[in-house]
Amino acid sequence: MNATEQLAAWIKESSNIVFFGGAGTSTESGIPDFRSAAGLYQTEQHSPYPPEELLSRHFFDQHADIFYDFYRGKMLHPDAMPNGCHRLLARLEQEGKLQAVITQNIDGLHQKAGSSNVLELHGSIHRNACMDCKRFYGLDDIITAKDTVPRCTACGGVIKPDVVLYEEELDQTILYRSVDVLSSADLLLVGGTSLTVYPAAQLITYFQGKHTVLLNATPTAYDRQADLLITDPIGEVMNKVDQLLG
Repeated sequence: MNATEQLAAWIKESSNIVFFGGAGTSTESGIPDFRSAAGLYQTEQHSPYPPEELLSRHFFDQHADIFYDFYRGKMLHPDAMPNGCHRLLARLEQEGKLQAVITQNIDGLHQKAGSSNVLELHGSIHRNACMDCKRFYGLDDIITAKDTVPRCTACGGVIKPDVVLYEEELDQTILYRSVDVLSSADLLLVGGTSLTVYPAAQLITYFQGKHTVLLNATPTAYDRQADLLITDPIGEVMNKVDQLLG
């Protein structure tokens, strides 16, 4: 039995699966990750500001125009479509086998694929709000805004994406819900994440179930704790698993 067949077998026997994913989940959908050789943090090294600076709260407050230039050019991929990983997870949820998707991504591809119980640790590009009156704006409002810094049509306040920037805390309710679903899961699938971003990466330590499967192209600090390691592209692997499940 190869690794993909083993993964399919464990999925078949499980009834309470949780998926924990990062940027690598969406690379096959055409969205660059952050820390790989071709990732955003590497390709932007020669910018006057490093990505960690551009994506910080103090930078947004002081230079919203520069932030939005970077954000629109590098962080928004409205035409991206779900890949095999997103689609299989949506299927497993619909079949009652998958309890939740916990994601560090902000792209909304899990929802586009059909998943409904998605815990977005770092927020979403699809939710935006006026910092003054809290009026909601969708992604199209940000993309089509006439000014570099989008402003509220009701009060003129600056609109901020509902994404967690550096120096901002994660939503405590999302964290508690993540701990809850991980604590009760019988199979944990970890995919497309270097597991270096905290406190998000620490969440998987709450899993006490039967098997942990790590699907990641590069080594992580948690490799030795996984019951199964798969380094092939996650979308391709999940397509094969989908076929094996019938």
